[in-house]
Amino acid sequence: MIIDDLIKIINDNVEKKIPTKYLLKFQNYLEENGVLTNPLNIVSINMIAILIMILISTLISLILNINLIILLLVSIIAPPTFLILYFISISEKRKEEIEKLTPDFLRQISSTLKTGMSFENVLVEFTNYGSTPLHAEIRRTIMEVKMGKDFNTSLMNIPKRLKSKDLKRTFRIIVEGRKSGGGLSDIVDSVAEDLRLINELKRERKSTVMMSVTFLTISAVISTPFTLGMVGVYSSFLTSLGKETELVKTAIIAAGAYIVIHSTLVGFIIGTILYGDFKKGLKYSLPLVVVSYGIFYMISNFGVIFLGIRF
Repeated sequence: MIIDDLIKIINDNVEKKIPTKYLLKFQNYLEENGVLTNPLNIVSINMIAILIMILISTLISLILNINLIILLLVSIIAPPTFLILYFISISEKRKEEIEKLTPDFLRQISSTLKTGMSFENVLVEFTNYGSTPLHAEIRRTIMEVKMGKDFNTSLMNIPKRLKSKDLKRTFRIIVEGRKSGGGLSDIVDSVAEDLRLINELKRERKSTVMMSVTFLTISAVISTPFTLGMVGVYSSFLTSLGKETELVKTAIIAAGAYIVIHSTLVGFIIGTILYGDFKKGLKYSLPLVVVSYGIFYMISNFGVIFLGIRF
């Protein structure tokens, strides 16, 4: 097993270089998102992927005469970028699944509370059945309580880990209801209904804005790269006439910069439209930049061949 041996060698070297506290934080992050694997393996596989892409990029550069520096930059940036996007994606999906399951979970709690069981016992009973991410979070809460942590603090750690404002509001109301000693079952039932309505509003908002998102995506990855890529075709035309100037070369660089800026902003706009939070647009910005600039580069350098133009 050459790959396994290589991963083991890299793991041993990486473990010596990276402080243990960072590895523990990374491992904790993986566990929170349901990825049960050695964090060193992920780092090692990422390094191997970079090495393989560098070798492939070098061959492509030699065969197709493409700028080696650009290919090397892509080879170094692409694997960690893909890794970041992957973890952002699974984290978002996990949070959305938990938010979707929570209203039904709270209704079950409300019904069980009416039988006279305490809130803590209801949660313990809930953890005996099911294997969803929500069950995993509740089990973690129960485990923290058994280890001596305050119950309310452990409960509030769930939305804190998930970075969910809706769940934070929901669990805060439940915690305050427990402190007041009032009709907790009615409070739980009420917040469950509120969260269900919020989830429905989110789904409706996504469905109503998909046309705008589609338009922005087409603009970022097709229209703009193709249009600005024609600057490269024009440059090739001037070169064939022996009239290429520094202005044309500068225009190509400026067009590439515009592509990167435009795609990045489109990603942030999509994040704002879908989630009301521009920071979540990062997971859209990165792939949009890669795809749009890739199309721009291909059109700029090989548009003459693709379009069958002869000078």
